[in-house]
Amino acid sequence: MNRSRIADLSLLLVAMMWGCTFLIVQHAVRVLPPLAFNSIRFTGAALLLALITAVFYRHEWRKLSWRMVRHSLLLGLFLFMGYGFQTMGLLYTTTSNTGFITGLSVVIVPFLSLALLKHSISRYTWFSAGLAVAGLYLLTFTGSALSLNKGDALILLCAIAFALQVAYTGVYAPRYPALPLATLQLAFVGLLSIFASLIVDGTAPLAHSAELVMKPDVLWALLISIGPTSAFAFWIQTACQKYTTPSRVAIIYAMEPVFAAFTGLVFGGESLGLSAGLGCLCILAAMLLAELSPEPAPTVQDHDESTPLVPSDR
Repeated sequence: MNRSRIADLSLLLVAMMWGCTFLIVQHAVRVLPPLAFNSIRFTGAALLLALITAVFYRHEWRKLSWRMVRHSLLLGLFLFMGYGFQTMGLLYTTTSNTGFITGLSVVIVPFLSLALLKHSISRYTWFSAGLAVAGLYLLTFTGSALSLNKGDALILLCAIAFALQVAYTGVYAPRYPALPLATLQLAFVGLLSIFASLIVDGTAPLAHSAELVMKPDVLWALLISIGPTSAFAFWIQTACQKYTTPSRVAIIYAMEPVFAAFTGLVFGGESLGLSAGLGCLCILAAMLLAELSPEPAPTVQDHDESTPLVPSDR
């Protein structure tokens, strides 16, 4: 099995972890506000990766540069914006709208890849992305029609931010060691989440965070979020995007709501209707089509650091 296939399977594991832990995090943020939760989650994840790097990969920090810091900050900003706009949008729109519009990043990423990495948009990519969007609609709007409201604009900004994070990770991942790049990115998300929490929620959630964290639902969710679904998930993404295209990453990540639906069906007592079942099959077919397409996957050599990949290399 070549590196591209291993990378795609690893990213599918990330989507599975995110989808299967959605219920756990959902219960936790009912106790600890989302921004406060994210501040602890991403700060803890950054510290965990920093510890791993210091113990096992200390030599990778020798490649630290101000350019890497700036690029990590940009990735962290996109990631923070994605979670932030999603949190704000949920105040004004439905979870169905949120799931579908966030999933539109599947069709945004190929255009960003074309602009940033000069990746052509093949007919396989077009068809896979369209099939994934159709599947997302069937999965999230079971028995109802798409009804837009003012929160949807915020969710659309969330989708754009997540798409930018995936696309720019494709730009920067081949240039730097994965662990320091992922560590700095998560650290910036944690710091930005702290400031946002203080502005939006005030000091109370963070001041009482120690007490709230000890509640079983919150503690369990944080342990899972800090380790598997943040530290290791973004480490995997950063490492694997050296060997696969951002468009494929976006299509694979469209599997997250499929895993979330399956988890809700098995553990949350939820039902899965015919429309939602067809949606899951469409997304699965889109992912398989992307995998079987003849589109060549990039290699590390495709992104020589001497070659500018963006109009303005910060």
